[in-house]
Amino acid sequence: MIETNFAGTTPDITAQNIEALKSLFSEVCTDGKIDFEKLQQLLGKEVDTSPERYNFTWNGKSQALHLSQSPSTGTLIPCKEESKNFDATQNLYIEGDNLEVLKLLQKTYHNAVKMIYIDPPYNTGNDFVYPDDFKDNIENYLELTGQVDSDGKKIGTNPESNGRYHTDWLNMMYARLRLARNLLTDDGAIFISIDDHEQANLKKICDEIFGEDNFIAQLIWERAYSPKNDARFVSNSHDYILMYAKSINNFLIGRLDRTEEANARYLNPDNDSRGVWKPSDMSVKTYTASCDYPITTPSGKVVEPPGQ
Repeated sequence: MIETNFAGTTPDITAQNIEALKSLFSEVCTDGKIDFEKLQQLLGKEVDTSPERYNFTWNGKSQALHLSQSPSTGTLIPCKEESKNFDATQNLYIEGDNLEVLKLLQKTYHNAVKMIYIDPPYNTGNDFVYPDDFKDNIENYLELTGQVDSDGKKIGTNPESNGRYHTDWLNMMYARLRLARNLLTDDGAIFISIDDHEQANLKKICDEIFGEDNFIAQLIWERAYSPKNDARFVSNSHDYILMYAKSINNFLIGRLDRTEEANARYLNPDNDSRGVWKPSDMSVKTYTASCDYPITTPSGKVVEPPGQ
């Protein structure tokens, strides 16, 4: 079988930004360079140079920005022997480092993706390590940075004792979200799963990358149906999904009609005046006998825990 290599350099995003700036303000270009003093004069009072202006920054942010704009010379290699209906399918599965893949997708899918959903590491202290440097092949890189052992098994973590616990995660996310935004259509949207560890920081970088005006909602996702009776303070049973539009003025949400199957889950066997309802689970995922207690229903019936 003959393998086909899709090689080449990804678009130079910095050069594209400069060309876009030139098209808007041709007078700021001098000897092929951007004259920022002249640009500030053209923008007038809209330029904020105060050292105490509102901004969100961290160690390595400028490097992460540069990383997102630097071209890649990576290659996508089709694996037809591992594929199903390769020549006719409309689906694409890519295995590799997501930063390099996002750069490679800029060529073909720039401003072409209607919806993006990502489930990034939550930075809980043991779910990722991501120092970005791809001058070497990925296998050797992972071993040299201590992320995997000699057999390729993952061994690295990002513990809270790390002095840059949050900044390492922010640097990883910042570069990738900037590239993801470029892929969205003008009426597209992105959905990002997260929990309490980095929710606040994710919201700030998304406000910067996508724009505060393009924030749609912070959706609540119930990840655990039963309460945790052994929780130290509050039994938290949900995570979040941040939702941003590429351009709020172009975005239209698509709603699904409620199905008969969904409606059938709600009944009213006791003729409650408030309408149909659905019972909740009274059991708990993490059982402790000392936490058992009876529940008295509105009718006065006492319900004991299962097994009593």
